Amino acid sequence: MTRRPPPPAPSVPGPGAREPGTGLGTLPAPADLRAGVKLVEDHATRVFTWDYRRDRTQLVTLYNKAMGSQWNSVTDLDWDTDVDPERVVADMGDDAVPRLFRVAATLPGSPLAAWGEPEFTRLGVELLTARLSQFMHGEQGAMITAAKLVETVPWIDAKYYAATQTMDEARHTEVFARYIDTKLADSYPMSPFLDEQITALMEDARWDIAYLGMQIVIESLALAAFGELHRTVTEPLLKKLLRYVMSDEARHVAFGILSLSELYQGLSSAELGERQEFLAENTLRNRARSTTPEVWERLGVPVRAVVPYLMEAATMTGGSVFAGFQRAFFAKLVPNVRKLGLLDANDGWLRERWGQAGLLEFEFATDTAEEYERYDAVSADRAAQTPGHEPTAGAGV
Repeated sequence: MTRRPPPPAPSVPGPGAREPGTGLGTLPAPADLRAGVKLVEDHATRVFTWDYRRDRTQLVTLYNKAMGSQWNSVTDLDWDTDVDPERVVADMGDDAVPRLFRVAATLPGSPLAAWGEPEFTRLGVELLTARLSQFMHGEQGAMITAAKLVETVPWIDAKYYAATQTMDEARHTEVFARYIDTKLADSYPMSPFLDEQITALMEDARWDIAYLGMQIVIESLALAAFGELHRTVTEPLLKKLLRYVMSDEARHVAFGILSLSELYQGLSSAELGERQEFLAENTLRNRARSTTPEVWERLGVPVRAVVPYLMEAATMTGGSVFAGFQRAFFAKLVPNVRKLGLLDANDGWLRERWGQAGLLEFEFATDTAEEYERYDAVSADRAAQTPGHEPTAGAGV
């Protein structure tokens, strides 16, 4: 039977209508709270199901795995670890302050020309803080989206798993916020790029778009970003935090693949085409990432003054700061999308476009549904504490 997303819920004003501009209804709220929230209209229909049969075996297995892999953000991480942000940056080397920035400082007229190591070290700390801030905001967006899935998916096994993911994402938001607050400095605002992506998922009436955008696109992006930072950082608290977050995120991607693979078998060509267009729009258009302007503002450097020199330095050094990250992202995304059948639907519409962009080299990389257990750092650490246990090679990334 063809399964289609439910139609948009009708907009019906009810009791407690919102005050314009507050997003807090008619409830009284202090000014600081009103200034610190964002209202997003969610048009999706909420779904109760009376079918409680546990007949999606792979989702049941994943749910059981999720329950057994829950970790405690307070007791499983050593928050007493002394963190020197400048030492963290120094140990990361060029991965903290890419060569591009140093090249920009050598160009005639550059606003960075007078910089020495103290300034570049501070830049590295701010770039790390900005990076973790986007992780934190993205995890809150994932938490809200996962909660939406609990409410909107029609299958009980998917509701159960999405509930565990909501808890995971809450924990991720918490640990990134705590690390920034206690080990670094003030956080940065959510980037417009990430804000636009996540807001669109929350507003869309089609519940499977929340799946596709969050579980497949953004979670694949997150795995790549976390993996890149985990590879380069040596600070033990952050390194373990990233290992544990990646352990959860890999399961989340697997959840999306398992659920959407079933759904997409029943969609029409037109409906599949909409999903293919969504992927093209959210990958090809958004391949370029810009530097966080607030970093330069915090360092007292006018953004407009420094950007031309950064662009010239990028040309001189042969590419973007994010080239390695982009490869890691697509190495995860493309095989996951192939597993969904969206590469070849509609006579290979998406295959053709991704092929033109040079992305098909990643087609046969291992999809996350097959490798998520490799990321399970939580189980690996617990097993390692068992007397007589011999660690499995590669466990926990």
